[in-house]
Amino acid sequence: MKKMNRRIYSTLILLLLIGFIFTYRLPFYVQQPGSADGLSEMVDVTDGYNSEGEFHLVTVSGFQPTIFDYLIASFLPYRDISPIEDIIPEGTTDEEYQHYQLMLMDGSKNASLVVAYKAANKHVEEKNNGVYVVRIVENMPAEDKLEMGDRIIQVDDIEVMESNDLVDYVQNKIAGDILHITFERDGEILEENVEVEQFTDKEGVGIGIQLVTDIKVEVDPEVFVDSGSIGGPSAGLMFSLELYNQLVEEDITKGKQIAGTGEIDSKGNVLRIGGVDKKVVAAHKKNMEIFFAPNEKGRENSNYNIAKETAAEIGTDMKIVPVDTFQDALDYLEQLD
Repeated sequence: MKKMNRRIYSTLILLLLIGFIFTYRLPFYVQQPGSADGLSEMVDVTDGYNSEGEFHLVTVSGFQPTIFDYLIASFLPYRDISPIEDIIPEGTTDEEYQHYQLMLMDGSKNASLVVAYKAANKHVEEKNNGVYVVRIVENMPAEDKLEMGDRIIQVDDIEVMESNDLVDYVQNKIAGDILHITFERDGEILEENVEVEQFTDKEGVGIGIQLVTDIKVEVDPEVFVDSGSIGGPSAGLMFSLELYNQLVEEDITKGKQIAGTGEIDSKGNVLRIGGVDKKVVAAHKKNMEIFFAPNEKGRENSNYNIAKETAAEIGTDMKIVPVDTFQDALDYLEQLD
């Protein structure tokens, strides 16, 4: 009887241990290759043109791992494991983080509309409702001075109309410089002095905020865009290409399966994003033929260079194409057979 009881207790302990390994969530965040999703199902321009090929947005999958997930991710390539507070700021709920990601996606889609409709010579009107703080980076100078939801009005004597106005201005500063920031919070105009600091995890300097430009766009012909629960700004270039392709008679896909990544602003500039190596892997698994990557004007550690290195590592035949602007992508597609 005692031996039987010991076996029962041992079995229960083993089952509890297995359950713990497969259910307990660690305070980390895993990022890995996601999917390559066709955009023709997400974008519908009224009376738009069809194409033989297709444009795809590419995602990075992210989740808080169990012990089992953590062990698997530790051994697999193209998986990044980070402390969860490096991805989701402390004090931010999952719902708030998802809302922030969807705000970035909305800003990206609106910029794509402006770029594509202008390029296709179609009617587009844009109204800029301001630049808003959507994230504060922990342990950076803006912490405790700015908050999520603040509308940035002016930095020093520079009026901030788009998020890149502030980004471009700060990039010309050096660590230790002081920015005088004027902003609106709950209807009140406030001012703060914020020091510029060197980033510890990437090149350049900043104050530790992420911004989104709130642009309202009216277009003709009308368009319906549904990206579901996909968040973040990095699909901007691909949205603009899909929109343009439905607006013009020429099929710019030339029958190819085309993926890519890159945030886009309303002027058509293609900007750096994160996780480009994982996106190359995801695109390769879906048999994409072409992959557009931000060139960052030839910077040494650009998204394009990382994408090209990743493509060589996984032995893909997919063509990696550097772009700095929306027009660069159009020019490349134009010369395809």
